Amino acid sequence: MATQIPFSVEGKAAIVTGAGSGINLAFTRLLLSRGCSVLLADLSLRSEAEELLTKYPSSSSGPAAVFQRTDVTHWPDLDAMFVAARKAFGTIDIVCPGAGVYEPRWSSFWHPPGSASVADEGKAGSKKKAMPSKDDPAGGRYAQLDINLTHPVRVTQLAIAEFLSPASEDAAAAARPQRASPDNPKRILHISSIAGQTADLNVPLYVASKWAIAGFSRSLAALEPTLGIRVNCVSPGLILTPLWTEHPEKLRFVDMERDVWATAEEVAEAMLRCVEDPLMVGGTVLEVGHEQTRVVSLHNDPGPRGAGHVVSRRDAGVEEVFGWLKEEGWGKAKL
Repeated sequence: MATQIPFSVEGKAAIVTGAGSGINLAFTRLLLSRGCSVLLADLSLRSEAEELLTKYPSSSSGPAAVFQRTDVTHWPDLDAMFVAARKAFGTIDIVCPGAGVYEPRWSSFWHPPGSASVADEGKAGSKKKAMPSKDDPAGGRYAQLDINLTHPVRVTQLAIAEFLSPASEDAAAAARPQRASPDNPKRILHISSIAGQTADLNVPLYVASKWAIAGFSRSLAALEPTLGIRVNCVSPGLILTPLWTEHPEKLRFVDMERDVWATAEEVAEAMLRCVEDPLMVGGTVLEVGHEQTRVVSLHNDPGPRGAGHVVSRRDAGVEEVFGWLKEEGWGKAKL
């Protein structure tokens, strides 16, 4: 194996989608604390994310946090976030297309386009109501896959193009960003899931997207030794984030007394390893559970193991799925 050029996030600049909350916010916070400027790309920011903009202003001499409102399903917005990052930082070194959703009722295999199904997306104990799918029967796409799969694939294309032909928003600048190479390494980091190693009747579109992200990341492994562009991903288990805690319809599958959570901060530390650690070569999939990480093998891997990976009440979700399938006219457009 060729000698790796040491890579530190200090003094670098990053783009992180979905940075307004959860794992991506934890990664953003960690990058900033290590001296890396970050463009936070999201539809909106939670208060704890907004605090980073104040703590790390663009006017300071140190790392800066900049917000760019971004709809990751809208490709012009993805182009715009690269332009904004170049204007703010002059160069881009790390790109993390981390935004994702967990089989929402509005884009779920079990709530097909044009159908309306009983859902309880509101607060616990609230009255159930009809939750229509937002996927258009004539639209030719699923919003969940646009977010979880198409967006990271497109951002990866944009990042590679940027790394190989770096642009400058300052026409008068004397120094131009340098092309990526083994001597000038760059990083792309994806977020898969333990769902990308398993199967789950409850969330088949989510599972499909996360298998795809892991395979996609592995497929680009050869970019690192040849071009200096490392593409890899983390594979988190059960992580204590708003994706779970603010969705009662998902949280009811968790036994809060028995199940063990990993934290967003644990995932962020693993993400930093994927970026900096010379052993985390391109194509690495790094699983993250409760107080543990491990590299997932491409072949003959034993699968997720240890604490922080499973929910105890998963069977309740399977029963719910079969309950939907017993409804008269399941999957027929009703809107």
